[in-house]
Amino acid sequence: MAPKFGELFLKILLILSIIKSSQGREFSRKNYPYLKMASSFSLSPPRGYDYIIVGGGTAGCPLAATLSQKYSVLLLERGGSPYGNVNVSYLQNFHISLADTSPQSPSQAFISTDGVINARARVLGGGTCINAGFYTRASSSFVKEAGWNIELVNESYPWIERQIVHWPKLAPWQVALKDGLLEAGVSPFNGYTYDHLYGTKVGGTIFNKNGFRHTAADLLASGSPKNLNVLLHATVLRILFNVRGSKPRAVGVLFKDENGKQHRAILNGRRQSEVILSSGALGSPQLLLLSGIGPKQDLDKLGIPVILNNWHVGKGMSDNPMNSIFIPTKKPVEQSLIQSVGITKMGSFIEASSGFGQSSDSIHCHHGIMSAEIGQLSTTPPKLRTIEAARKYSKTKNDLPREAFQGGFILEKIDGPLSRGHLNLVDTNVDNNPNVTFNYFNHPYDLQRCVYGIRTIERIVHTKQFAKLTEDDSYSIEMLLNMSVKANVNLIPKHTNDTASLEQFCRDTVITIWHYHGGCHIGQVVDKEYKVLGVDRLRVVDGSTYDSSPGTNPQATVMMMGRYMGVKILRKRLGKRAGV
Repeated sequence: MAPKFGELFLKILLILSIIKSSQGREFSRKNYPYLKMASSFSLSPPRGYDYIIVGGGTAGCPLAATLSQKYSVLLLERGGSPYGNVNVSYLQNFHISLADTSPQSPSQAFISTDGVINARARVLGGGTCINAGFYTRASSSFVKEAGWNIELVNESYPWIERQIVHWPKLAPWQVALKDGLLEAGVSPFNGYTYDHLYGTKVGGTIFNKNGFRHTAADLLASGSPKNLNVLLHATVLRILFNVRGSKPRAVGVLFKDENGKQHRAILNGRRQSEVILSSGALGSPQLLLLSGIGPKQDLDKLGIPVILNNWHVGKGMSDNPMNSIFIPTKKPVEQSLIQSVGITKMGSFIEASSGFGQSSDSIHCHHGIMSAEIGQLSTTPPKLRTIEAARKYSKTKNDLPREAFQGGFILEKIDGPLSRGHLNLVDTNVDNNPNVTFNYFNHPYDLQRCVYGIRTIERIVHTKQFAKLTEDDSYSIEMLLNMSVKANVNLIPKHTNDTASLEQFCRDTVITIWHYHGGCHIGQVVDKEYKVLGVDRLRVVDGSTYDSSPGTNPQATVMMMGRYMGVKILRKRLGKRAGV
């Protein structure tokens, strides 16, 4: 595929995906009667809703479906429908959604102040529509520390799994990783399991055997159609409060539709009605700040009326740092996303992906500017990784040699980084990303774990399993990391036995695996029931409340949390009559 033709092909593909996405809106209306455009909003029910959920994502969809079984629910999603969008629905198009920067894209790019390119979901189903699909539960210690009821947790996970989770058919690259991990000493082999266990395992996936993605949006089918209303392209501007009395009380939200027209959605007068934020680790603290809950000094600067002075909103942000090693192969490898994983006691997790940098004829194709290549294959260090720089790189990468595209990645990520950052508003426009800083590797122990992960990858590369796949069975990690000579890659350490050099490699090639969390921590912004401290009738139910990211991928636990909290709220209101 010639470079110019390749660029034209990509543009055509993106245009077709947008057309198909708009066609998907009609498909959704026909097959999912509770899905409507935001402009169709009317005061129905006229007395307001029992629950208004802001964010139809990984937690918001199961939460809405569960609460609607007994009460009226309005779910407001700022993005569109995933149905009919081929870039959401099919594994082979995974990288295209992340590369699409159009207003219709299901993902919204942002760059942290650290210089790491990242993405937040902008589609019904949230991160489950744009992630790598891996499904694994949280560790037992995570559940215990969260203070969750273990019996209800063990009821809520299967509720998700029965509807959208599958066992994968292992791709060759994933088989090689599994066997390589075991040969390298990451043992025991725990087989196919959802459980988070030390050693090597194969997890679940939300892709079926045909590579079709199931998402959290599918869980809405478990709700009650008569009680559930879902508005697409409904962007919440702020939460509305009644400030009379001893505490501010949430009474509804102000949102705009796809045409920019503003609407008020109001809670009914029942004492237990609530607004629930499920807008993610960026969206939920952003909305609290825009609504006047946050540090008074910061709110005053932007002219936002202060409802509650809380310094902790947006603080304690974390992102699991990831670094990747590209492994060239003798011939093209089958596309694969995360299926096998090595879980080490050091808190370094080893995973792999393959085949997204080559076409069927083994000639250069599109990786996607948000993919793992931005770390090792980009020619810009983190602080210079702007969207413009990434676009420039994507245009010039066809000059890279063939070995930069034929093969796969072995990835290592740090679980529960001790490095912390913060989030703050840039302005009062909800459509603009807030500023977020993660301070990758600011804590020395995070660097130690990264070095351990890279050295674990070195052992894996030396195993017999990878010798069968690679161009040269004598590859050393030095040769792989120093492919800068061949592939125009910079920032690579010269000696892997030099810890300082590896630490610099970790810093210079850090990327994200989209597992950021924090900003609304328990005990600081919300209580143990996820109710916002200092105000009434307002909760936050999503990953912004997490102090660390659960499991090797958080989506299973975030979806479980939505179901868990829905059931818990119903049982508290109805007791045995809840029937869930």
